[in-house]
Amino acid sequence: MLGAVYPAEAAPDAEAEEQGRLLFAAPCHFVAGATTEAAIPPATLPEIAFVGRSNVGKSSLVNALTGQSALARVSKTPGRTRQINFFEFGERLMLVDLPGYGYAAAPKREIARWTGLIARYLKGRASLRRVLLLLDARFGLKDTDTPLLKQLNEAAVSFQAVLTKCDLVDEAELDKRVAALAASLAKHGAAHPVIHMTSAQSGAGIAALRAAVADLAAAKLTR
Repeated sequence: MLGAVYPAEAAPDAEAEEQGRLLFAAPCHFVAGATTEAAIPPATLPEIAFVGRSNVGKSSLVNALTGQSALARVSKTPGRTRQINFFEFGERLMLVDLPGYGYAAAPKREIARWTGLIARYLKGRASLRRVLLLLDARFGLKDTDTPLLKQLNEAAVSFQAVLTKCDLVDEAELDKRVAALAASLAKHGAAHPVIHMTSAQSGAGIAALRAAVADLAAAKLTR
């Protein structure tokens, strides 16, 4: 069902959703926009990274999740995010907005630069609790996702699928696509089994995703 999680029994309760609301109601500030590995800030808080194909709706989802319409820049031009952006929420969480991959309106050298930067960030980042892999509900997994899935598996980085633009898919068709996606992800050792279904346009699924992020943020870093 639109706005739910799969499987249904993984849906958060009211208390968990309230914890998610409180987390994203906390003060937020921009920490850094890293274009080089040296510019990546020290790991001081649990981190949740958002990544997806160019034009998957990542910026719209991040803005809906945080309740701040301009936190992540929204554009119809694929590849507008060309750095790793770090946002801190209430000294509890670092939200990491990674550049989109796949097609992008940028020179090949520039694309290669930020693709390499993503790889270096993901490898060995102890503070990284999970990567949220955003997938357009109309298309699901595509060939352009394969290199990232391989990279996350090899680095043993936990990742979780979040479907965007679910309001653009018929509910019966969405159920089929989610079941097929779950079967595909089961083949990847680093994939979390719970899938989130969201719509930045309608707000469906946002509360459940906030709850999941808040649960991850509650884990303290070991030093």
